[in-house]
Amino acid sequence: MIVPDRLLSQLAVARMSQAELARRVGISQQAIHKLVSGGSRSTTSLHKIARELGTTPDYLVGDTDDPSEGALPAPTAKDIAQQLDLVGIEQIDLAYGLGATFADGPIGAELMHFPRQWVDAITSSPPALLTWTRGRGDSMFPTINDGDLILLDRSQRRVTEQDALWAFTVGDLAAIKRLRIKGDRVVILSDNPAVPPDEEPIDEVNIVARVAFVGRKI
Repeated sequence: MIVPDRLLSQLAVARMSQAELARRVGISQQAIHKLVSGGSRSTTSLHKIARELGTTPDYLVGDTDDPSEGALPAPTAKDIAQQLDLVGIEQIDLAYGLGATFADGPIGAELMHFPRQWVDAITSSPPALLTWTRGRGDSMFPTINDGDLILLDRSQRRVTEQDALWAFTVGDLAAIKRLRIKGDRVVILSDNPAVPPDEEPIDEVNIVARVAFVGRKI
């Protein structure tokens, strides 16, 4: 039978809420609350609960006073990614799209994991050179909508295909547009016919990446 105080103390040690533990174990938050409050003293998920809290069933039921005796370390995100054959790709919080957005401030990044087979079907570039970001505005509508997920391939830093989609910066401004090289100028094209084309000197346009994939909610 689970000792409620021990379950509560291990939640505190793990800095985990009852809701988070319930999500990881795959049971309802109400079930965890009953165990913590003493409303229920047993569960078929005892071993899963102990593993997520970094302890053992023996400790939770009071058979030992050492919470770490015989405990297996919880798998890390890296361990899980290796077991599931997932690849990590950074997602940056810099949005591209409507005209341009300022790129001179700090950019936050979060590592997201995706099935390797799915990524390989999109691009042959290594995951370390791929970045997720989001579209902004409607200047590239209907190709890119506001909030769409965009996969950038940073291995491509030179316009090798006219009118393809490229992420680039001009000074402190960043955008995703179709680019066309015209002599010593770069013609910047939007898919939205209401947005007129623009031009910049070729040596002032810094190519960040080519767009490899665009995804959106439906």
